[in-house]
Amino acid sequence: MHTGHVTTPFGRRSMSLALVTTQMAIESPCEGTQVEKWKVFRDVCEARQRLGVQDRALAVLDALLTFYPHGELDASHGLVVFPSNAQLSVRAHGITESTLRRHLAALVDAGLILRRDSPNGKRYAHRSRDGHIEQAYGFDLTPLLARAGELAQIAQDVASERMRFRRLKEALTICRRDVRKLISAAVEEGATGDWAKAEEAYISIVSRLPRSPDGTQLDTALNQMRLLRENVVNMLEMQLKSRIVRGNAIQYGCHIQNSNTESINELEPSSRKEQGGQAAAKDQPRSKSNGREKAKPESVKAFPLGMVLRSCPQIADYGSGGCIENWREFMKAAVVVRSMLGVTPSAYEEACAAMGPENAAVTMAYILERSNFITSAGGYLRDLTRRAERGEFSLGPMLMSLMKVSDSGGRKTA
Repeated sequence: MHTGHVTTPFGRRSMSLALVTTQMAIESPCEGTQVEKWKVFRDVCEARQRLGVQDRALAVLDALLTFYPHGELDASHGLVVFPSNAQLSVRAHGITESTLRRHLAALVDAGLILRRDSPNGKRYAHRSRDGHIEQAYGFDLTPLLARAGELAQIAQDVASERMRFRRLKEALTICRRDVRKLISAAVEEGATGDWAKAEEAYISIVSRLPRSPDGTQLDTALNQMRLLRENVVNMLEMQLKSRIVRGNAIQYGCHIQNSNTESINELEPSSRKEQGGQAAAKDQPRSKSNGREKAKPESVKAFPLGMVLRSCPQIADYGSGGCIENWREFMKAAVVVRSMLGVTPSAYEEACAAMGPENAAVTMAYILERSNFITSAGGYLRDLTRRAERGEFSLGPMLMSLMKVSDSGGRKTA
């Protein structure tokens, strides 16, 4: 039985069975065992959360170790230090006496030091004639020597856990970036798929993550984000495969014709001024190749009509019968909105030439949704047109932002 470390405190300080258990669990170190005291202290600092001690308690332990005269803890030299509270307070950076007593008790409860109280509770030592300490009363550092291996293992486990936590955080950051950019690219490129649902899943995963997550919460969020990334990549892969199939069909003579023969000019009442604008559009420069003239290709990139109406629901009020069922009705409604917002026909025609008729109509629907915040609809459209000509304009993020507001029921009105 190991009973050599069991001791009771002096005075009013009570004794508990938990303290007895802690003291009995401390085995006597093997004879000749030595350990560098500051290495043990660093291990204690690393494992402080597992041990349940605070930073101020570590400052007190640091002060106690400074009173041990040797660089290595060695039982043959004695392991009891006996500084007064005043001396401890100075070396612990001026800590008050009440706080000092509280943190000394915390170190005892954590099993890092033991009390060796004298009969009167004072801290002192009996020395021999040659100056060697024969008996000392104060704080015993034996637990630090006896638990040196255990403390080193705890410190190593904490460091490994911290490394794992950092790796999880890095992996989650990369996965979040992948999902965010893949969804944005799919929306901007007009890829088919339920990207609104993917966006909602992404927001749901991120919103459930607390400000200071633990390892388990990070691991759960990472698994969910990886699954979402896999689903997004699968949808994009299906989209790319379908494009390859369509490209092969065109190479083998499967010609695809545009069944919509109406231009944007046919969907708007004409006037002399507008007819002049149309004539100017017909006189667009043509490039020559092998003696043949080719018309400059028109950039058309239409988003799914359902997605557009979900993002910009107000334009449906300008459709036939208060609803819109196809792109033709949508483009007619956009012309009405253009006139209602005071956008000139020439500005609209320039937008059609730069963006394509469908995207120009979608842009008018977006301007209608944001009309309360836009001073000049015509000037705003011309600015977007110039950006589209430079290749700096994309409708995807604009529609997604409106969709989020619409889905949350938080659309602002003047």
